[in-house]
Amino acid sequence: MDMIKLNYKIMKEYKEYLKDVNTLLIEFLRAAAEDPRIGPVHISLYVAILHQYKLQEYKLPISVYSRDLMRLAKISASNTYHKYIQELHRYGFIQYLPSYNPVSGSSVYPIKIN
Repeated sequence: MDMIKLNYKIMKEYKEYLKDVNTLLIEFLRAAAEDPRIGPVHISLYVAILHQYKLQEYKLPISVYSRDLMRLAKISASNTYHKYIQELHRYGFIQYLPSYNPVSGSSVYPIKIN
């Protein structure tokens, strides 16, 4: 199998995996239960991201706005939001690409958890 077909197959499988929001959530919660760094704010923020992913019909990247995720995750301070979304990125649960333009949302990619 040549490299292009192999990469296509891997990407197709990855996209199918990511469409299963239940699997993403279950694997995240399993990993969170074992990771002492993860607390309730991380969990509610991750769930809010998955909710946006579903609303956007599983299109990647997930376009997110802090105000929307904060409302869904019940986070009242923007400093708290930025701290926790950056921690989810740093801990390897999401890839977060911030946008400093208020008109265009930041991009988030869920990362497959092994």
